[in-house]
Amino acid sequence: MSWLRLATAALAGLLLAACTTGSRPPPTPLEPLQAQIAGRQVWVQRVGEVGFPLVPAVLADRFLVAGDASVAALAVDDGRLLWRVDVGAAVSAGVGSDGRYSAVVTRGNELVVLDGERIAWRQRLPARVAAAPLVAGERVFVLAVDRSVHAFDALDGRLLWRQQRPGDPLTLAQAGVVAPFGDTLLVGQGARLAAFDPLRGSPRWELALATPRGTDEVQRLSDLVGPAVRAGALVCARSFQQAVGCVDAARGSLAWSRPVGGTQALGGDAQRLIGADASDRITAWRTANGEVLWTSQRLAHRGLSGARVVGPTVVFGDREGWLHWLAVDSGQPLLRLPTDGSAVVGTPALAGTTLLVVTRRGGVHAFRPQ
Repeated sequence: MSWLRLATAALAGLLLAACTTGSRPPPTPLEPLQAQIAGRQVWVQRVGEVGFPLVPAVLADRFLVAGDASVAALAVDDGRLLWRVDVGAAVSAGVGSDGRYSAVVTRGNELVVLDGERIAWRQRLPARVAAAPLVAGERVFVLAVDRSVHAFDALDGRLLWRQQRPGDPLTLAQAGVVAPFGDTLLVGQGARLAAFDPLRGSPRWELALATPRGTDEVQRLSDLVGPAVRAGALVCARSFQQAVGCVDAARGSLAWSRPVGGTQALGGDAQRLIGADASDRITAWRTANGEVLWTSQRLAHRGLSGARVVGPTVVFGDREGWLHWLAVDSGQPLLRLPTDGSAVVGTPALAGTTLLVVTRRGGVHAFRPQ
């Protein structure tokens, strides 16, 4: 887990813990596994050490990754470096891109926007950012950890609008939900998924995926964790340590919500939504209604990453750098491959058949079925 404490409106520090009290249980030993599917690492690159929940941006032929004080474009097919731009300061979140404009936020709360391979403009933000900016419609949308939403003109950096949700004393320093849905901007603000007019910033609807529970601020922390899963009109996400659920974004109505602990992003498709809870027990729910399809404790306490569904498999990374492919219909282990021995951060990214993961040491590892 990772929490960012705010004293009223000021940052007081970053808390990293496995639970509110006590030590982390030992990871479940890995069982011997005879691979049931074929796959291998096809290339590896390196960025600087990654201390934030990095989710690479995926374009048609390249991945964009942020590390240290730079943004790099890597070819999907062979990992060759297409370009790298130094943004002048360490970054605090992943990179967002529409193919022309790319945006990243530094630890000094500065939004840096690239036009191709050059820095176009910079803007100071009033709060820290953990979620990758969304670049769409010649606009750059930023969700800060204080739950404020900012929209900038991608051409010149003009602030177009800002929305601020009343602050809570504790907010989540983890990638949140910022996503497009048709002509609507979807943003996670606390346990609520809010819909805005992206041109004017006017609210359209908001729905709670969870009702925060607990006796203190830590236990009531419930921000939505990104990236969200899109399945037709359904947009599904985890509410940090509180629930998982789906919203019908076309109607602006809650489809379903289930009280489930957990801290990492879900994976899924039109049939199944899959994620690990706080003890790394993995559960699959039916996307349409939240019915539990299966559970597995084979990877309990292994510090699992966010999930990514890849065809008939779901992939998790763990804190020891292993990647685990499980069958989406049963949770049966199918394949296990190593990275560099450090924790897999964020959520794996997928471009075609190439799966990309980033590790704490800055390894950028690409895998592909054979």
